[in-house]
Amino acid sequence: MNEPKVNLELAKEYGLNKEEYEKILEILGRIPTHTELGIFSVMWSEHCSYKNSIKLLKTLPREGKHLLVEAGEENAGLVDIGDGLAVAFKIESHNHPSAIEPYQGAATGVGGIQRDIFTMGARPIASLNSLRFGNLKDEKVKWLLDGVVRGIGDYGNSFGVPTVGGEVYFEDSYSGNPLVNAMSIGIVEHGKTASAEAKGVGNPVLIVGSTTGRDGIHGATFASEEISEASEAKRPSVQVGDPFTEKLLLEATLEAIATGFVVGIQDMGAAGITCSTSEMSAKGEVGMEIELALVPQRDGEMIPYEIMLSESQERMLVVAEKGKEDEVMDIFKKWDLNAVQIGTVTEDKNVTIRFHGEVIAKVPAWDLVLGGGAPVYERETRKPSYLEETQNFDLNSIPVPKDLNEVLKTLIASPNIASKEWIFEQYDSMVRTNTVVGPGEADAAVIRIKDTNKALAAKTDCNGRFVYLNPRRGGQIAVAESARNVVCSGGHPLAVTNCLNFGNPYKPEIYWQFTEAVTGMGEACRVFETPVTGGNVSFYNENQEGAVYPSPVIGMLGLVDKLEDITTMSFKNEGDVILLLGENKEEIGGSEYLKVIHGKVTGEIPELNLETESKLQKTLLQAIRNGWIESAHDIADGGLAVTLAESCLTGNLGAKVNFEANREDFALFGETQSLVVVSVKKDNLEEVEKFLKNETLAFSKIGEVIQNSLEINDSVSVKVQFLKELYKNSISQKV
Repeated sequence: MNEPKVNLELAKEYGLNKEEYEKILEILGRIPTHTELGIFSVMWSEHCSYKNSIKLLKTLPREGKHLLVEAGEENAGLVDIGDGLAVAFKIESHNHPSAIEPYQGAATGVGGIQRDIFTMGARPIASLNSLRFGNLKDEKVKWLLDGVVRGIGDYGNSFGVPTVGGEVYFEDSYSGNPLVNAMSIGIVEHGKTASAEAKGVGNPVLIVGSTTGRDGIHGATFASEEISEASEAKRPSVQVGDPFTEKLLLEATLEAIATGFVVGIQDMGAAGITCSTSEMSAKGEVGMEIELALVPQRDGEMIPYEIMLSESQERMLVVAEKGKEDEVMDIFKKWDLNAVQIGTVTEDKNVTIRFHGEVIAKVPAWDLVLGGGAPVYERETRKPSYLEETQNFDLNSIPVPKDLNEVLKTLIASPNIASKEWIFEQYDSMVRTNTVVGPGEADAAVIRIKDTNKALAAKTDCNGRFVYLNPRRGGQIAVAESARNVVCSGGHPLAVTNCLNFGNPYKPEIYWQFTEAVTGMGEACRVFETPVTGGNVSFYNENQEGAVYPSPVIGMLGLVDKLEDITTMSFKNEGDVILLLGENKEEIGGSEYLKVIHGKVTGEIPELNLETESKLQKTLLQAIRNGWIESAHDIADGGLAVTLAESCLTGNLGAKVNFEANREDFALFGETQSLVVVSVKKDNLEEVEKFLKNETLAFSKIGEVIQNSLEINDSVSVKVQFLKELYKNSISQKV
């Protein structure tokens, strides 16, 4: 094998710095082989080691009464929901691959997150996503959008798990670097979970699933650098997925785990065999000896470096009970999958790699992994200079529009607010028949748990513009709004997974944004008692104009105790009374109104009192459980007017609303936090008002449900059918 000479220059080419290369020399006591350098380069990449984020991530709340495993312990979070059942859930990014090859990048993102769920023994029951693109007027953005949506749809639909919810934003900052975050949720019985841990010296190590090819080599390193024109040359770094093989792998994996003969199992995601062997060994405080020549390959004459770093999809590493390996392998073979013993668990705590008998790598597992010997950094921070201008901008200098009717029409058709039907109609949201509330029907998706009277409410949420303008409060709002969405759907928030999408951490302004946003998230999670079960950090999301808006996407999981509590956003009955829960402070900083109508991304974003927000959520949830709430929809993008419009559109009814305001455009289109529009039957009004007063929650009666039109004060009067056409057709007409 003609391998390149290993030196500092090659190490730098592979993404390592001088200090890290010298640390490798110290660990090994010699110059690494080419394969060893490749192993360190991917395991110490940002994507695998979290070297620039782990110190901060450890400040997030990681324990809670519902958690069955702490953050980082397993492939995904695990939450107890009673009745002997638990929910495994996680969100991850596939941003860089999707920027280069949108179809396969998005498809393999979906496949990878599903494997994280079923390697824990949980059957996936629902998928969500969070997507961000540039301006829809840009032809490349349209190409990226089309590819990503088709990739998610084709893989998810073929795999047979419903895509039940998500969010899509369009902002100039995401041009050239879309964000593609995929979330999966699965159900498992207590005591039937599997662990990503190698144990038992002498136990056989198996590789199961697809063959290994050259796709995805150095994918983890590719995800740990900024996208540039040179990135096009890295198209081979994008993996290729096969959902039909993944479906077979799902069934085989769950069947194998059920035998009790699987000691440990891990998906081969980022860094492939390298990651799974080192992480499982380190966690179990053991070693592994692997023979790469036994690995089933689809590309002839692959060198050890390529086999170790390949990120070919639909593969697992399994540690089986000695003497039972044939029974485990027979299950995978029955499902027409490869199943080969490639090694054994050893006592020496090293990952030893052989190729045709020759040792070509021997590395201490502990020194490779997150939480072990991998580097940990705390980067320089500096508050961005742009905040001096934006946070001191005089919002009262914004002129009052002459026609608020036209403002509402413009906003309802803006891409960030308009119906995402063109997108989610490409997803199968009803497969497996457990989807109770799907995309576009409520503030969160709701999935029935079979053989119970319970359901799960789930939501992905983040307003990147808010985080850009005030990272700490923006991080708080991301958590608060996702929890509020779950409550509006009848669920009790349980726990959080997150996907933290930021720019280059070596830039002090970016790392300041990251530090502030993580701090804000942690503060909110503590108040709402929603611990962070795990997730993903994605740095280096930049284009030639600069970084994307900092986007700490929150995946919130909630439990609906009774199916009767499920609540949607649509107005239900003519004559129902409309209440506004909370106090409208008419705040327009960072709003869609300010951006779309006035062309400005500026101003101090809305205030958030976490205790007030918590009271709102608890009070609303109790009112829902008492059977008083016909509809609930929180105020977010577009403000009160858009919230009312959406409740009209989804219910095919109208609303007549009157309220006093200091400045009507701010009251209608501001995005004040801790506000929810609900409707109640007239017969229940007196009891509801008494309850809200007893709970000392601010509220006001603002109108009633009518037929055909939305009428607000003397400023807005528009037919619901006209709004619906604008709302439903806007994106399809642009793409």
